[in-house]
Amino acid sequence: MKKRIGCIAAAMLLVFALVGCGNSTSKQAVSTDGSTSMSKVIGALSETFEADTGITVTYNATGSGSGIQAVEEGRCDIGLSSRSLKDDEKAKGLQETVLAYDGIAIIVNPANPVQELDLETIAKIYTGEITNWKDVGGNDAEIVLIGREAGSGTRDGFESITDTKDKCQYRQELTSTGDVITTVGSNPDAIGYASLASVKDTVKALTVGGVAPSEATVKDGSYVVQRPFVLVTKDGTKLSDSAQKFFDYITSDAASQIISKAGAVPVK
Repeated sequence: MKKRIGCIAAAMLLVFALVGCGNSTSKQAVSTDGSTSMSKVIGALSETFEADTGITVTYNATGSGSGIQAVEEGRCDIGLSSRSLKDDEKAKGLQETVLAYDGIAIIVNPANPVQELDLETIAKIYTGEITNWKDVGGNDAEIVLIGREAGSGTRDGFESITDTKDKCQYRQELTSTGDVITTVGSNPDAIGYASLASVKDTVKALTVGGVAPSEATVKDGSYVVQRPFVLVTKDGTKLSDSAQKFFDYITSDAASQIISKAGAVPVK
């Protein structure tokens, strides 16, 4: 009997130990979900935060719409959106905090001779009114339109700024910023749009209305194709201690230099 009681007691201690470990682990982790365009910024901030605190930050790159939904359903601590919240999302108790601003670069293949387009011409290209590069100073070739999938914050921002919502004649709708860059970089006739913070030398960013996309031109507003990087939380839902520490850190003055180095324009 004593042996049996001892076994039961030992089992209970093991259960309590496991529960305790589980709680400790959950308190020492922060989950983020959403915009693929914010990967470079959040990655840089998370790396520094983890090194300073030992708290792990996970990032699930699902797109802005999915990240917003994840917060609404309580599946992550902080959502990441590369667009402002819509009225119906705010009506559900979701809150936004602007972390930074990002230019949306209009990108083409480096072999494309076109260097500049204005906003009106970009809209005409994406709605199918202009279909050949020769009509805008390029080669005699069909323009291949590359964009993001429905629900993407980058797509929402681009279509809102160019006034092309539900009018774009995409050849391909891709699920990440990286895919857009890769596709445009491999097709000399393609055009796409991508977060300025993610643009690589495998593509060429066009000037828009004579203004090149950069941190300076996004900050002073002269580069018009830009949108916010937003942190999404839920009103009335308290963040865990670890998530609150991360939130406070990435919105502090101390994080501004890291955000800038990642290619975005900090609010601070």
